[in-house]
Amino acid sequence: MSASRDDGPHDAVVVGSGPNGLAAAVELAREGAKVLVLEGADTIGGGTRTAELTLPGFRHDVCSAAHPMGILSPFFRRLPLAEHGLEWIRPAASIAHPLDDGPAVLLRRSVDATCEELGADGRAWRRIVEPLLDDPHALLEDVLGPLGWPRRPFAFARFGALALWPSTWLARAAFRGERARALWAGCSAHSVLPLSHPATSALGLVFALTAHVEDWPVAKGGSQAITHALASLLASLGGVVRTGWRVGSVDDLPPARVYLFDTDPLQLAAIAGDALPAGYRARLRRFRFGPGVFKLDLALDGPIPWRDPGCLEASTVHVGGSLEEIAASERAAWRGERSERPFLIVVQQSQFDPSRAPVGKHTGYAYCHVPAGSTEDATERIEAQIERFAPGFRDRILARHAAGPAWFENHDPNYVGGAVTGGAADLAQLFTRPVARLDPYSTPNPRIWICSASTPPGGGVHGMCGFHAARRALARMGDLAPVRLR
Repeated sequence: MSASRDDGPHDAVVVGSGPNGLAAAVELAREGAKVLVLEGADTIGGGTRTAELTLPGFRHDVCSAAHPMGILSPFFRRLPLAEHGLEWIRPAASIAHPLDDGPAVLLRRSVDATCEELGADGRAWRRIVEPLLDDPHALLEDVLGPLGWPRRPFAFARFGALALWPSTWLARAAFRGERARALWAGCSAHSVLPLSHPATSALGLVFALTAHVEDWPVAKGGSQAITHALASLLASLGGVVRTGWRVGSVDDLPPARVYLFDTDPLQLAAIAGDALPAGYRARLRRFRFGPGVFKLDLALDGPIPWRDPGCLEASTVHVGGSLEEIAASERAAWRGERSERPFLIVVQQSQFDPSRAPVGKHTGYAYCHVPAGSTEDATERIEAQIERFAPGFRDRILARHAAGPAWFENHDPNYVGGAVTGGAADLAQLFTRPVARLDPYSTPNPRIWICSASTPPGGGVHGMCGFHAARRALARMGDLAPVRLR
């Protein structure tokens, strides 16, 4: 497709309109750069889109749903997104974790209330999280960035000392009871790694910390509202977005000083071609993506009938039972095996945002991790897991939309093999993504930068990958004249 559809030249062209691409574009435009965002699909947003996937009037979040990192993003917090239509709706609790025996565990903003949920393990939970809550926004700014000297070195060192532990080890060392161990495992399983791997406690700690700073919200009207707010802000700064503009090679790009790619490493290598050295492209192709996801979106005739109705207070429900069961599920996905009892992340948007469904009806959202590229239908296993903790759940299903790895990759080419988090965030790739470089957002070509979730800090709707890449590109942009990329 020819680049002649835009007059150019531009200071910066951003390829891809996911939250990181839009964040990069906004930061560039805030500094006065002339910015063009190119999106191959007909709608913008990447993983932050909302659509009627089941029945008319039921609005489902296509990928991202609850947004602890969105409301706490150090970059988004600086932007006037509320002025551009973004409204966060907060639940009474962030996480509910139902168990087979006894009431569910609820992770609440109050440390005291959460510790009461954990009984004798409450003191251990407090010892872990409370010291990190002295200045959590500053700590998150250090955590959500590339490897470097932290602004709060002592807090970051305390965080790092815990984060490097395998989640299963920390859970068994710190907690004696099933309730705290299960809650910790559910938070850590967002890492999409076997919980016995080093550094899997990092995600557990981040999610536990965020839940004590803000109740995990949903975006009013759907996750698409985040996209619309970023795009509206960008337009107010003079930035331009073009949809339906697929970039397959450098010939599809208009002249610019710099190009930022909100794409996975494989697409960057394919598009850039000889504009990047062959050796660097080979390193990009060795990037590891990890497991994929299988997701169910459901139109429901009422709220999910949890055995413990306290679960309805939380935006997110971790369905998977004990630490051992969750660990087995995540280990199976990593090994390319099927889990009969998969760990689920369930989000109850319509419980707090009535605009998601017709009056008296609800939406359902649940996904599990599966082997990369899996073609198995996990519908029955997902529904059985929810039914286990919510008897009568199946009777409330009016319609369902199932999406496996191939569907996700077709929806967004960044989701290689169904990996929606930008690639495996194990110890080998946590900070050296997409390849090992002092500046992970740069490439050997000073005009080409990567700003996707395949760079630090990785997956999530926080825009920090785009923000950091934009800051690096701005420092170099003034030395470059607008030309076509060759």
